[in-house]
Amino acid sequence: MTPQRVSEMEQDRRRRAVLGAAVSIALAWIVLAAVYYLLPIGSRYKGDAIARAAVGAVLFVLVLLRQIRKVLKSDVPGVRAVEALGVVIPLFLVVFATTYLSMAVASQSTFSQPLNHTKALYFTITVFSTVGFGDITPKTDTARLVVSIQMLLDLVVLGAVVQLLVKATKASLARDPHRSSTQR
Repeated sequence: MTPQRVSEMEQDRRRRAVLGAAVSIALAWIVLAAVYYLLPIGSRYKGDAIARAAVGAVLFVLVLLRQIRKVLKSDVPGVRAVEALGVVIPLFLVVFATTYLSMAVASQSTFSQPLNHTKALYFTITVFSTVGFGDITPKTDTARLVVSIQMLLDLVVLGAVVQLLVKATKASLARDPHRSSTQR
């Protein structure tokens, strides 16, 4: 099928595409939450946080590449790009929440208060959103460094990942040889 912009789609097809994306995002969030909350984080070994962060980074890149490929092959690339953001950004947040939780379990003095799964996710989201309420703060240099890395990567995710998905959407829309340049 020829790739289409959402605005060019029939209302029924548009509704199905958007609903399908919403269901995919919801399922991804449920799976991420289940894995995150069920994942045992009981190790007191400080290297555990690094190992989890490395595995999470690899997983993030693989999921991002898969999502870009889905956008490129989609007949509704704009909807797939939004779906991709709805999957990769929560994954990014869960990777950092897992890292912070692992750090807190390894040493209770890492943050201003003990972290559980919910507090670690909350802290990660406040850093990502630049709200930073200050109720949870990093207390060690290592924690401050990891939080600083997250802040820098937040900018990369918001800038580069969004740009990659926009370019993939445009490339997918441009692959139709029958579309005139005024319709692109």
